[in-house]
Amino acid sequence: MKALGKWKKPILILSDAVLINLAYILAFYFRYNYATFRFYSTNYKKIAIIVTVIYIACFYLFKLYESLWSYASIDEFMLVIGGCLASNLITIAFVRVFGNGFAYGVSIISCAFSIIFIVGFRMSFRIYGRFENIINYNVNKGERKRVMIIGAGAAAAMVIKEMKSSNQGKYMPVALIDDEAYKKGKNIMGVKVLGSRKDIPTIAKEEAIETILIAIPTIEDEDKKRIFEICKKTNCKIEIIPGMYEIINGKVSLSQIRQVDIEDLLGRKAVELDMEGISGYLHNKTILVTGGGGSIGSELCREISKFEPKQLIILDIYENNAYDLQNELKYKYPKLDLKILIGSVRDKGRLESIFVKYLPNVVFHAAAHKHVPLMEESPMEAIKNNVFGTYNVADCAHRFKVERFVMISTDKAVNPTNVMGATKRMCEMIIQSIDKTSETQFVAVRFGNVLGSNGSVIPLFKNQIAHGGPITLTSKNITRFFMTIPEAAQLVLQAGAFAEGGEIFVLDMGKPVKIYDLAWDLIKLSGFEPNEDIKIEITGLRPGEKLYEELLMSEEGLTNTKHQKIFVGKPTFDDLGEIQEIMKDLARIIEEGDVERLISKLGEIVPTYQRKTGGDEVAVD
Repeated sequence: MKALGKWKKPILILSDAVLINLAYILAFYFRYNYATFRFYSTNYKKIAIIVTVIYIACFYLFKLYESLWSYASIDEFMLVIGGCLASNLITIAFVRVFGNGFAYGVSIISCAFSIIFIVGFRMSFRIYGRFENIINYNVNKGERKRVMIIGAGAAAAMVIKEMKSSNQGKYMPVALIDDEAYKKGKNIMGVKVLGSRKDIPTIAKEEAIETILIAIPTIEDEDKKRIFEICKKTNCKIEIIPGMYEIINGKVSLSQIRQVDIEDLLGRKAVELDMEGISGYLHNKTILVTGGGGSIGSELCREISKFEPKQLIILDIYENNAYDLQNELKYKYPKLDLKILIGSVRDKGRLESIFVKYLPNVVFHAAAHKHVPLMEESPMEAIKNNVFGTYNVADCAHRFKVERFVMISTDKAVNPTNVMGATKRMCEMIIQSIDKTSETQFVAVRFGNVLGSNGSVIPLFKNQIAHGGPITLTSKNITRFFMTIPEAAQLVLQAGAFAEGGEIFVLDMGKPVKIYDLAWDLIKLSGFEPNEDIKIEITGLRPGEKLYEELLMSEEGLTNTKHQKIFVGKPTFDDLGEIQEIMKDLARIIEEGDVERLISKLGEIVPTYQRKTGGDEVAVD
């Protein structure tokens, strides 16, 4: 069909003309005896051209010449039937009016033959295409990866069809897995259902499977996690198809199949949000997001945009991220009033000019230095950016009567062992103290590590695996709380809706995850064997690094909110005068450049700060 090119339509019209007249000649032959056949067929010759024109015109109206018949479906076949029926009825009317009539039996038989011939001719294109694909598929079998597909449903059928029809494909489906007992032994397009999920390891070994593809678009997160646990017992690479909306639209393609991510292994349920409560403080409001180009800040901006703010202002010191986010949001939300501003939260004059000009109603403060080892090396920069930056933004929010101020905090602020954590604890103290005397509602939201964020372990591990390893870990026993970027951003917005002033909201991060297990899983998901194909090396704890993180200090207590994943800790610091004196002392020490004195002062301000210089914890191999 491809070879026909621009001649496709003329060839189809010519073939249709021949087939239509052949259908009528055969109809005459079957309906009459030989003598009568000659009489009527001679008469038919007088109107053959008109009949042909009627049929071709109807076929044009039914758009039979616009379809890609190599991919024809039931819709195209129905159009052929409709076109032939309409043409036949018009022809009957014509011959009756102009006195060239013949028996109704001829019309019925000719219509049946027309449908058979027209459909058959067009089907030949699809049969040829399928035959060509089968040849190419068998020729390239040795270059394709042997695939086991989990789920013998509509999604699997789509995937198998594309795998077998793709000339440049890299997959060869050889086995199906489904927990429905009645499906065992059945097949989809020649691929047999060999067992249920419990049989995955055995079948993977027997069939020399290289890739396992999960093709269940409606699968629950917890069930998905259980399947992953079974798949991890094999040496196969694990991949997954998109979600249900892709299946509904019939858009599943091999290009959309993605690798299973660590996020999938968390088994988290989708976050349920009080949309009305969030919309109440975001819709038609001017929103400022500091650090808006970062991982959390940018996701906050995406979520905020859905609530149709009056204006969204993104402030960031790094122009490249801000520029990329600007292009993304303008494309997705063309009606959004978006302002991208370049500047630092350390520059109070710049902040004041922004607040004067835009008068934001809500501020999300996500700007911060967050990398623990880097801040251990540059503690002054951590204090300048995190502590003074937060104080500057919070002071502006207070003076310009912002309605709500939400600061992004971290679990590292609890009993901190590093400069970064201690500075974030100071940030919490700052907003709690300002909240006491301000009309603005100041709150902080505290959570742990965010999967896939800039500088997180997942991109690092993936990069190390891509280079053949090794994966480097500081301790075999180190644990962390994890949350996905969208989950974190959505819960921050939800916590903001609960703000009354001074609270530290704590997000339910689930169970802590051992980083060693996470590295092991990531290697397995990539199709390698841990410590054989990819080594895991233990390097020892870095300065300021904990074996485990905490989300709450003992004196803060914990209270439920209306959301099952959000808890609130009571305010523990409210002396604004003391904070102001502390800021003056820190400014003097920074001006003098005395790093040791600065860290000592930080310890006085945050009594729970216990500095670690690395090697304090013994890693167990």
